[in-house]
Amino acid sequence: MKYYSRHFVKPGDLNPAQRLFGGQLLAWIDEEAAIFAGCQMGTAMVVTKLMSEIDFVSSAFCGDVLEFGFEVVDIGRSSITVRCEVRKKQTRELILQVERIVFVALDSEGKPTSHNKAGMTLEEARLATEREQRLAS
Repeated sequence: MKYYSRHFVKPGDLNPAQRLFGGQLLAWIDEEAAIFAGCQMGTAMVVTKLMSEIDFVSSAFCGDVLEFGFEVVDIGRSSITVRCEVRKKQTRELILQVERIVFVALDSEGKPTSHNKAGMTLEEARLATEREQRLAS
């Protein structure tokens, strides 16, 4: 799993127990995962279709820096399924896992449409992503 982004836990992100509010973390995940999925599919026009069971493994506190890791686990004609892990950057302690988040690519009319990884195997998609990253750097 590769870790793509980070968030700093601030006082306004906490719940009454002085831990990171789960709803805030889920909002960050939805946004970060949508960006990741859109990059994989070659479009910013994506919507979240499904988020599987969410496993809050441990707590995050004010001052923690969280890292968001994503990997593609399935590819459909108009969708991509990703897996997510969130961990503390400082200690690498796991905070949360989501096994499946499904995103669907949309056309200009808001209808599901094929994306640039449609029909690829996971290995082909991984190699294509690595090639794209090398060309971008």
